[in-house]
Amino acid sequence: MGPRSWKQVFALLAVLVATAALTSAKKSPRSDDDEAKVREAATQSTKAAEAFDAIMGAPDKAIPQDLPARAKAIAVFPRVVKAAFLVGGEGGRGCVSRRTKAGWSDPVFFRAGGPSVGPQLGVSATDFILLFMNDDAVSGLMKDRFELGAEAGIAGGPVGREASAGTDALMQAKILSYSRSHGVFAGVNLKGVVIRPEDDLNYAVYRKTAGALLSVDAPARSETVEGLSAFPQAIARNAKTSGTAR
Repeated sequence: MGPRSWKQVFALLAVLVATAALTSAKKSPRSDDDEAKVREAATQSTKAAEAFDAIMGAPDKAIPQDLPARAKAIAVFPRVVKAAFLVGGEGGRGCVSRRTKAGWSDPVFFRAGGPSVGPQLGVSATDFILLFMNDDAVSGLMKDRFELGAEAGIAGGPVGREASAGTDALMQAKILSYSRSHGVFAGVNLKGVVIRPEDDLNYAVYRKTAGALLSVDAPARSETVEGLSAFPQAIARNAKTSGTAR
């Protein structure tokens, strides 16, 4: 093989190596730990979806459907136990889905906790639901620490098919909050609860932080992860959006 042929071989090898490197970088294969976190995230989304479906399944005792339809984002923290919310606990785990031009976004993962809500929790698990009614409220979720009631007005939301959100307190609240335990569902004021992003989960799934995910009006992921879309799909099923979103 002559010098020219060897040069051609080396050039071809260089192209192949560069292409392989670019392909590998683009795919960014996950580690085993990240894969476990992705499965964990999908489980969290499924739990949140189940809680939201259960809450909205009894119209006479559920969130009035026009409120989710008007909300800019919805958070569900399912099956929270008292110890997780108190000082020293890691907080209840949950998901947030934001309204986008393409529909409800893929879930972004958070933790929430605070001693102020401790007396409202019994031994059994409790589901917490938050409706973020304007963009200012959603912007709080883009911070490393967001205290409900301190940076955005919060109120226990109305319940039932005929409930009205027209009172002054509810009209002024940027966030409406609810709890469900032992099948009992009610509006509850979660003032003082602190929400923090669970960015180890967010980064494992999306390679982005919660702040980055919530700051864009676009889909969060580029691949399908089974179970991950369960939560936004549950919101879409239960919120009547036609002609009500603002």
